[in-house]
Amino acid sequence: MRAILSVYEKAGIVEFGRALSESGLELVSTGGTRRELESAGLAVTSISDVTGFPEIMDGRLKTLHPGVHGGILARREVVGDMDQLSQHGIGTVDIVAVNLYPFAATIARAGVEMSEALENIDVGGPTMLRAAAKNFPHVIVAVDPADYGWLSERISKGGSAAVTMAERRALAAKAFDHVSGYDSTIAGYLDEVDPGEDGLPSTISLSMGRAAGLRYGENPHQAGALYSDGGGGGVAHAEQLHGKELSFNNLLDADAAWRVVSDFGRGTAVVIKHNNPCGLCSADDQTLAYENAFGGDPVSAYGGILGFNRKVTAATARAMKGVFYEVVVAPDYEQEALEILSSRKNLRILKVMPERAAKGPDIKRITGGLLAQDPDELDEDPKGWKVVTENRPTPEQMRDLAFAWTAAKHVKSNAIVLAQDLTLVGMGAGQPNRVNSIHLAIRAAAGRAAGSVLASDAFFPFADNVEIAAGSGVAAVVQPGGSIRDEEVIASADRLGLAMLFTGARHFRH
Repeated sequence: MRAILSVYEKAGIVEFGRALSESGLELVSTGGTRRELESAGLAVTSISDVTGFPEIMDGRLKTLHPGVHGGILARREVVGDMDQLSQHGIGTVDIVAVNLYPFAATIARAGVEMSEALENIDVGGPTMLRAAAKNFPHVIVAVDPADYGWLSERISKGGSAAVTMAERRALAAKAFDHVSGYDSTIAGYLDEVDPGEDGLPSTISLSMGRAAGLRYGENPHQAGALYSDGGGGGVAHAEQLHGKELSFNNLLDADAAWRVVSDFGRGTAVVIKHNNPCGLCSADDQTLAYENAFGGDPVSAYGGILGFNRKVTAATARAMKGVFYEVVVAPDYEQEALEILSSRKNLRILKVMPERAAKGPDIKRITGGLLAQDPDELDEDPKGWKVVTENRPTPEQMRDLAFAWTAAKHVKSNAIVLAQDLTLVGMGAGQPNRVNSIHLAIRAAAGRAAGSVLASDAFFPFADNVEIAAGSGVAAVVQPGGSIRDEEVIASADRLGLAMLFTGARHFRH
C-alpha cells in the first residue's frame, strides 16, 4: 500500500505520515514535504524514484507523470487497468494527502506582482486531488488537515478498508470543492487584473467553505450557516473573544456595524438595529462617541449591535453598563475593557481586521441568477459639492453635512439622516416615499432637530420635503440634486432660509 503526501500547509503532516507508516503504508513525497517527514525520522520514497524523472523547473514539474497518476486512477476491479499497471511497473496509490500553494493569501498582500501570483498557482496538486477524488472508491483523498486525525485512527485499526464508502465520497466532495474554490479565486484575480469595459468580471463563480453552522437563519424555520472566502479579514473571519454562538442576524448586523465605522476616518461608534444605524457619532474621545451614539436612540439601542473603528477602551466598556447589547465589533480591545465586557455572559465580542483581499463586486441573489455591481465606494470631496441656495453653510454645518452624507450611505432607502455635532440625532429608513422618512427622522430626533443638518440619499422630488424639514428647525440640507423640480426645491429652501448643497451623486441602499 502506498500514500502520496504533498502539502504546502505542513500542520499535522508528520503525525499523519507516522500513523500511515506504522500501518504499513509506503510514504511517497515531494520537496519540502519529504524533507519535513525525513527530518522526523520517517522513511520516505522520493516522487522522482516513482516517476524515474527528476523534479525540474524549480519544482514546477514533479508529479505530472503516468507513474503517479496511473497508480491513482487505476480501477482495481478492471482487469485491463491492473494489467497495464503491471506491464509498466506502476504501483497503486491508496491515499493522497495534498493541499495547495497559498494563492489567496499571496494576492491578499499589498503590492503583489503578477509574476509572484502566477508562481503560486498550483498545477500538480489540483491534478492529484481531482484524480484521487474521481477514483474515491479505491483512493482516500485528504485535502483538509482536520481529517488527518480520524483517518489515522481508522486506518491504524483496520487499514484503508476501514474508511467507508460514504466517508470516501464525502472526502472526495471536499477535495473537489477545495479545487473549485481555488480555481475560482484564480479566475477572479485574473478577471480583476484585466476586467471588462465596465470593470466587472465576465463570469462569477462562488465557492466558499462552510465556516460555521448557525442555530437557524433569519427565522427558526430557516436553516442557516456561515461561509467564508480564503482572503481573511472582515466579519466572516472575525475572532470571537467571548460569548455564545453567533446567529444569522447577529452576523448581518455585525457586518453592517463594521461597514459603517470603517467608512469614517475619525474615531466613530455606531449602534445598529435591523441593519440600520440608529445611533452614530464621531469623536476623538471614544467614550463620548459611544454615549452620543447611544443617546441618538436609547430605545432602539436595546438589543442592538455596537461597532467601533478604534481599540475599545476600559472607560468605554464601563460606559456601556446597564445597556443590553447582542454583539460588540471592534479592531481590538484593551485588556481591562475585555475583562469588563466578558463579565456579560451573553455578549458576543468580535475582533475584526480589515479585509486583506481585494474586494470583489457586491452581489445580490435574484430568481434565476445574480446581480453584481461595484461597491458603493465613491471617493467624494465635500469641497466639490455645489451650494445652490443664497445661504451658505457654516464650517460647523459643513462638517456635519459631510458626516450625515456618509451616514446616509448606510441607511436603507428612502434614507433621511439628521445630524448635529457629528452625531446622528434622527433617522428615517426604508420608506416607500421620502416624506415618510423625513417625518420618522424628525420624530426620532424629538426636540433635537432644531439646528441640525439633513442628508437625503437621493434627490427631493418635491418641495414638500424641504418645507417639512424647515418646519422642524433643520438648518442645512445635502442631497444629490437632479430632480426635474430642483428649481422649485431650491426656491423653497431660499424662502425658508435653509442652506442646500448638491453632491451630484446618490447612495441608494435597497
